[in-house]
Amino acid sequence: MKLLHTADWQLGRSYGFDDGDADGVSPSAALSQARFDAVAAIAALAHQEQVDAVLVAGDVFDSQGVSDRSLRRTVGAMAGFAGRWVLLPGNHDAALAESVWTRLQRLDIVPPQVTLALQPGVLQFPELGLAMLAAPLTQRHTHDDLTAFFDSADSAPGLLRVGLAHGSVTGVLPEGVDSPNPIAADRAERARLDYLALGDWHGLKQVDTRTWYSGTPEPERFVANDPGHVLLVELDAPGAPPRVTPRRVGRYHWRQHAAEIRGVGDIDALGDVLAALDADTVLRLQVQGLASDADIQHLQRLLDAERARLHLLQADLTGLRLEPTEADLAALRLDGALAELVDELRALQQQDEQAELATEALKLLFDLARRAEAEA
Repeated sequence: MKLLHTADWQLGRSYGFDDGDADGVSPSAALSQARFDAVAAIAALAHQEQVDAVLVAGDVFDSQGVSDRSLRRTVGAMAGFAGRWVLLPGNHDAALAESVWTRLQRLDIVPPQVTLALQPGVLQFPELGLAMLAAPLTQRHTHDDLTAFFDSADSAPGLLRVGLAHGSVTGVLPEGVDSPNPIAADRAERARLDYLALGDWHGLKQVDTRTWYSGTPEPERFVANDPGHVLLVELDAPGAPPRVTPRRVGRYHWRQHAAEIRGVGDIDALGDVLAALDADTVLRLQVQGLASDADIQHLQRLLDAERARLHLLQADLTGLRLEPTEADLAALRLDGALAELVDELRALQQQDEQAELATEALKLLFDLARRAEAEA
């Protein structure tokens, strides 16, 4: 048997980037669209690999309030694979009495090959040789292990036993991320599962031989936990260990970088780092250090060019202190009160509580002086 394990599609997710351009290009809208594109890529991969089923381990939708249009787009994105799909509610799209799932059903657009696992239990697909033990979330958070019934759940002899759940494996994820919706770390062994497909952790992670998080198929955070994959799971026979192969389907790369600037050489080195990034990169850049006015202008030209090339670049320059050189000051021909103001601001830069404000004031003063000189 061949399965595709995926989770955390978060369809309908919006991004809070302030990125509206006059030409109508919106990086945030493209990131939202990429989530639907990832589903289409999963369907194409499922068709290519001729898998028996695609298992979606929760958080198909980002919220209960996604639009009807998004629901229809979801079904459309799945159309590339005509085989069995099993969709499980997670904490973002829990199977409440009134939910995104009931809306989906009322629209009457769920294809017959798509199974919505809205109740805990065993879904048997004898034509596939598969018994699916499903533990959907019927509320956003629970402190009970909803997979506990797996241990005593019966399935027909000869069927592969595969679990599908959404939550936090106890004691396995990095410290501090444990949340409600716990799952026992040895659930696969205790429940005699051939494979346990999990969602909730957005990165690719193996818990044990039979238990995996697939992670979200399209990255959406500045977290280095290896997102952007689905898992191809091959099961030879009941009891045999699964063969699990990650397949990348995500488009965008989310990166963070911190740079220390002490001169033009550091700016050029930063330029080399940025030039090596793929154009489909969402970058959060933090720059600190000391720079002359000329160096800051050089840096801004570099960042402007990279903003046009990269998908999205967020640059935080609040830690970069302006240190005007004598040449900078001479070029602006400041005298009298303005010269005294520059000296005062430079002195304030040496005081921790005033340094950031003084630096911003200096930058503004230099900018205004350059404009006045240009207009003269």
